[in-house]
Order: sequence, then C-alpha cells, then structure tokens
Amino acid sequence: MALLRDEDRLALEKEFSSLGKKVKLLFFTQELNCDYCPDAKRILDEVGAISPNVAVREVNPALDGDTATRFGVDKIPAIVVTDEAETRANVRFFGLPAGYEFMSLISAILREGTDTVELSEETQAQVKAIDKPVHIQVFVTPSCPYCPSAVVIGQQMARLNPNITADMVEATEFPDLSRKYRVMGVPRVVINETTHFEGAQPEAAYLAQVLKAANQATVTN
Repeated sequence: MALLRDEDRLALEKEFSSLGKKVKLLFFTQELNCDYCPDAKRILDEVGAISPNVAVREVNPALDGDTATRFGVDKIPAIVVTDEAETRANVRFFGLPAGYEFMSLISAILREGTDTVELSEETQAQVKAIDKPVHIQVFVTPSCPYCPSAVVIGQQMARLNPNITADMVEATEFPDLSRKYRVMGVPRVVINETTHFEGAQPEAAYLAQVLKAANQATVTN
C-alpha cells in the first residue's frame, strides 16, 4: 500500500518540476538491527519515484564504512541530502522523516535542487561569515508541528556555509542521545554541545544562538 495519497503525489510532482538539477538522497541502512530502516526505505522509494531529478542511493555502513565516515553517519536510518556528485555532506536526517518532518525532507530536496534559501539577506551575510565548525542538532518527533521550522532554518544555514552541519534527529528513535541532551520537549536545538534552546524560534533569535556557539572557545563537531 502506497504511503502517499494520489493528491499528495501530484502536488509533489508539481513542486519537483522546479528542480533545476539532480538531487541525490544517500540512504544509510541495513537489514539487521534497524527497526525503522524498512519504513524509511518505503518513504524514500516513493519520493524518488516522483521525479527523475531525485535519486536514492542505498549505503550499508557496515559494508561501506568509508562512505559513512565521509558523511559523518554514525547511526541509522540516516539520509544525507546532497548533489549528484555527492559533494554536500552537511544536511542530514537521522531517523524517520515522517509526520510533520516529511515536509522538512521535501524542503531540503527543493532547496538542493533549486539552490534557494529563504533567509533574510542580513542573516545570510552573517551565516556566510562563520569561520568555525558549527554542528546543529534539532531533536524532533513526527507529531510536532513546530519542529519543521527549526529543522529548515538550520539546514538553510548549512546550505550557505560548509562550516555548518545541520541534523534532524528523531528523539524517540535515539533515546540515548535524547537523554544525553536532556530532551524533555521538542523541538530542542543543540549547537556545538554548548548552546541549546527549545521551541520554535524566529530567524533572528535562532541566528543569535548559532553565532554564540560559533564564538565559543571550544567547538566540538
């Protein structure tokens, strides 16, 4: 049974018609010890079938550790939204992009395929000027309507600056990480292990937290 309704598929066909270049989804998966990998595969198979400009490549990290290391993948299921040549490694999804987070995945595909961001010019200038590694982790759940905005803002920043990596992390799928970062509510945004905030923040407030983390003396990525 298809996950996408016919009307949703038609809407995505229209959206994907704007893609000016090919987008590749690197899907890190394995058959053993990954309860959510089959569901993630179903989602990506349907998304990849909508447009010839969206391709899915499966990677088993147990068999191809070099690729997993290159893209910083240390847990599965994982999706890296990259270009056809697989040069971008800083827009990642850990866990199912389901529920409200499905649109975060679609947004990442559209931005990669159209080279667009919707951040203000002032924000873009400040993001591009960041010269230290910044790791943004946005903890989400599929039922959280406020989470996609936190994911999308962070991933747009990552598109602007290769020093920034932005991850969606599905909180319930990775309970050890959720405990480590004291995730009591979502979205919870953790930046460089040193800065964190909860809730949907406007662009300017989000940027202030990113700049604060970037200016910390010790950065862990």
